[in-house]
This record gives sequence, C-alpha cells and structure tokens, in this order.
Amino acid sequence: MTIKEITSILEELAPLGNAEDFDNVGLLVGDKNMTVSRVLVTLDTLEKVVDEAIENNCNLIVSFHPIIFSGLKKITGSNYVERVVLKAIKNDIAIYSMHTALDNVQQGVNAKICEVLGIRDPKILIPKKNTLQKLTTYVPKAQAQKILEALFKAGAGHIGNYNNCSFSVNGLGSYEAKEGANPTIGKIGETHYEEETMVSVVFPSIVKNNVVSALMEAHPYEEVAYDISIMENTNQHVGMGMIGSLDTAKEEEAFLQFVKDQMNAKVVRHSALRGKKVKKVAVLGGSGAFAINAAKAAGADVYITADVKYHEFYQAENQLVIADIGHYETEQFTKNLLVDYLTKKIPNFAVRLSESKTNPIKYL
Repeated sequence: MTIKEITSILEELAPLGNAEDFDNVGLLVGDKNMTVSRVLVTLDTLEKVVDEAIENNCNLIVSFHPIIFSGLKKITGSNYVERVVLKAIKNDIAIYSMHTALDNVQQGVNAKICEVLGIRDPKILIPKKNTLQKLTTYVPKAQAQKILEALFKAGAGHIGNYNNCSFSVNGLGSYEAKEGANPTIGKIGETHYEEETMVSVVFPSIVKNNVVSALMEAHPYEEVAYDISIMENTNQHVGMGMIGSLDTAKEEEAFLQFVKDQMNAKVVRHSALRGKKVKKVAVLGGSGAFAINAAKAAGADVYITADVKYHEFYQAENQLVIADIGHYETEQFTKNLLVDYLTKKIPNFAVRLSESKTNPIKYL
C-alpha cells in the first residue's frame, strides 16, 4: 500500500478538514506515493521513535502530535524538531499527523477517554461552528431525481443521524441563450421557459468540493446556477470535548481516585470538592481550560482535562470540579485507538504500536 492509500483510510476516521485552523496536520514528511512497508503509531514523533521505526522496518510514522508545528526556516539539527526531520528524511521515513482532526470527531480522542472511564452515551461538548453548508440549485424537473442521487453519492444530504436529506420546490425557470452558447434545451436568441425543480441539500463543509463537482458533472445545463450558504445548525458529530454519564453516581474523592487509576495519572490537580456525587462527566484531551465554561453550561459534575493554570481553577465557581490529570495522560490511549482502527481496516498489514515513552513531564 502507498502512503496516500493508508492516509485516506485514516481520513475516513478523522477528515483533515475538521482540524483547527492553527494546527498542522496531514503528511508532514515524505512522498504520498511511496510504498509503505510497516506503520508505527505514536503519540509524539521524537528521535527515539524514529529509531524505533528504523529498528522495526517501519517507513511510515502515524503520530497524534505534529512534530512540525510552526514553520521551519532551516533544518540543521540544532533542536529536537530539526533532528527528527533530518533523521526521518535520511532514512526514508514519512511522518503523518492527525492532532485536532482526531480531537474533533465523535470517535476520536475524547471518545477513547470516555471508553476508558466508562462514561456512557457521550455527546460533543463544543460543536464546531460552520461545519454544515447548504447548496441550492435549479434543474429541469425531469432530471431532479438524478441530480439528487449524484449529490447524495458525493456526501450531500447528511445532517446529524440522517442521510439523503433534501428539499425540492417546482417552479418555472427562464433563460435566453446568446451567440456562442450551447444550450441543452432551447434555441439561440429565444427566451426559453422550463419547468424546473429547486433542489436544496445540506452537507458537511469538508465535502464541498466533491458536492460541487458532482453537481457540475450531473447537471444538464451548460451554465449551472447554484448558491452555497453556511448553516447555523449544530453539527453533533464534529467538535471538541465530550460529555456523558456514569452508570452509577460516585462520591467525588472515589471518582477522582478511579480516574487517577484508570488513566495512569501520577497526580490529579483539582478545584475544590463540592460534597456532591458525580454522575455527569465532561472530558477534553490535552489543553482544555478554554472549555471550562462549556462544561459548566452542560451541567457536568466533573470536567477532566489538562494544562489548567492557577487562576483558571477559580472558574469552577463551585459549579463543578475541574480535574487536571496531565496532558500526556489524557491523550495516551489515542495511539491504541489508531492501531485498533488501522488493524480492522487493513487486517493483513503490519501496524505497530510504539513502545517509546514520550511524556516530557516527570514526577518526583
């Protein structure tokens, strides 16, 4: 298999279009057409991870965090990022990163945390805005169904847990073809009136190009009239963090100890306990202080995340308990998720879970 084929499979799980604008995801090092011998999955791409790939004949590293985050002006080996890139290139090893593309999907990083902690029926905590769009076009009435089927096949008509969603209204369209035109219906210089159907379909913004291409290919007119608008509907399948419930309510201290044990955390930094049982839990892997208010608004009893600063703990305001268990600790099972996913998708291909410990934080 080629890198392109494998990354296409990964992007079925986590489309790169769902990543945050600040992020750097996708193929960072390597040729997309290169044949892959084996895949090594890791949380971070460090020099020892590249060494592990070399030792195990893996020429594609699938990493959660991007080793190249900001622009590189030179590659001289003067820091750990440059050394990783140099070693990867020298040994023909490609590096692919998923990061917030995997953060923002329903079956991604936060779903794995919920699975490990037994949090049931998790929902997206902060739905990503502007991820749904609507296309409206006008087609001859007799061919409306054909156009709809083409749009559905391209990924349109999808909202929430529903597929093939559309709305159609019949009306009368008109046009006059000028010299040089090649009208499918009507004659040059004559105003033509055609019974048309106005078709509207919703689609995820990441498939916009596919939808427009499908429309152009299937539409019979030489000039296709259409418009695309951004919808305000909440996309329940794309966004940061998740919130769900425990099967049985737990005492706060008992629950925090449970989290510490399940997540292999060395320490749990938390805001003041409220003396209330924990039933509803919100999670967000990695740096998640920005979602404290969202967790409060959603009615979470405890919010599990990482990298919370001193003054940010005050935001709990006795409305919930903020639990900071560590950045690495919240994301450590992500590589297991990816290995399981790739193994199911390509069962006869060698996919290896990295054994390198990449947590930069040590505890005394």
